[in-house]
Amino acid sequence: MLRVGILGTGSMGSTHAVGWAATPAELAGFFSLDAPRAASLRAQHGGRVYESAEALIADVDVVDICTPTHLHHPLILACAAAGKAVICEKPLARTAAQGLEAVEACERAGVPLLVAHVVRFFPEYAAAKQIVDSGEIGQVAVVRLTRASYQPKPAPDANWFLDPAKSGGMMLDLMIHDFDYARWVAGEVISVYARGVRAKRPDAPEDYALAILRHADGAISNIEGGWAYPPPMFRTALEIAGSGGLIEHPAGVSQPLAFYPKRKPGDDAPEVGLPGSPVHESPYTTEIRHFYDVLTKGVTPRVTARDGLAALRIALAAIRSAETGQEVRVEAIQ
Repeated sequence: MLRVGILGTGSMGSTHAVGWAATPAELAGFFSLDAPRAASLRAQHGGRVYESAEALIADVDVVDICTPTHLHHPLILACAAAGKAVICEKPLARTAAQGLEAVEACERAGVPLLVAHVVRFFPEYAAAKQIVDSGEIGQVAVVRLTRASYQPKPAPDANWFLDPAKSGGMMLDLMIHDFDYARWVAGEVISVYARGVRAKRPDAPEDYALAILRHADGAISNIEGGWAYPPPMFRTALEIAGSGGLIEHPAGVSQPLAFYPKRKPGDDAPEVGLPGSPVHESPYTTEIRHFYDVLTKGVTPRVTARDGLAALRIALAAIRSAETGQEVRVEAIQ
C-alpha cells in the first residue's frame, strides 16, 4: 500500500488530506510547525504526527508538500535525495532557479514530481480544454480568465502570503493558476505585459492585477486577478474565442443582485479563498485521485513538473513586467 505523508497542515494540507482519504493509499501522517492543527488532522484522518520533516520523509513512499511557497524548494530536494515521490502544491518554487533545480534533482533521482495545478481538474476548465483539443472552435485566438478573491488571512502577525519574499505575492500565488491554464489551452507563452497595484504601491491594502500573455501560435490571453473582495467572495470566469467558435463560463447565467458586506471581527471565513465547484466530488479530490493513479497505475500525468516550471516562469515574468512597466520575455526568466 502506498504510504503518504503531508508536510504542512494549513488550508491546502487539510484539503489534500481529504483527497487522500478517497484513495486506497495509507495516510501515514503529518508534520507541521503548527502542532495543534497537525494533531487535529491526525484525529480526523489517522496516522501520526511526526517530529520533523526529515522523519516523515524517511518513513513514507510519497511526500505531499503543502507548506508555504518558500519552503517547497528545500523540501523537494530532500525528497529527491531520499528517493521519495513528491506532490507539491503550486507554485513549484519561489524562483525560477529553484524550480529548475527541483525538477532536475527529481529527474536525476528518477522520482516523480507532480505539481498541484488544480484548475486543470475543475470540470468546466477540463471540458473547455477538451473542446479546444477537438478542434470545435478552430484555432484559439483570445483567452480571457478571471480569478479574484479576498486576501488570505492566516494569523495577522504571521501571514506569509503578504510577505513577497515567501509567497511571491498575488500574481505568483493566485494568478499562476490561470497562467498555467492559458498555456495549457493556447500553447507556449512568449512574453508577458502586466500591471499590478502592489507593484507600484507595496503598502496598498488590497492587490489587483492584469496581465497580457502572448503565445507562440499568435493567441493572446488576458488574465485578471485580485486579492480585493470581502470574504468569503471568490469569482472566476473563463472565455476562449477561436476561429470557429466561443467557449464561455459562466454562460447564460442570470442571477439576482448579490450583496457581500465586509466581515466584522469574529466573523468566520476560510483562511484562504478556494473556488467552489457544483460537482459531487471536489476537484481537489479528483486531482489527488489522479496523482494516485499516476503513481500506482502508470497513468500519464495531466500536469508535469515541467508544466509547473513553465507556469512559475510566466508568473515571475508577470511580476517583473508589473515592476518595470515593460513587456518581459519568458525566456529571460532564469
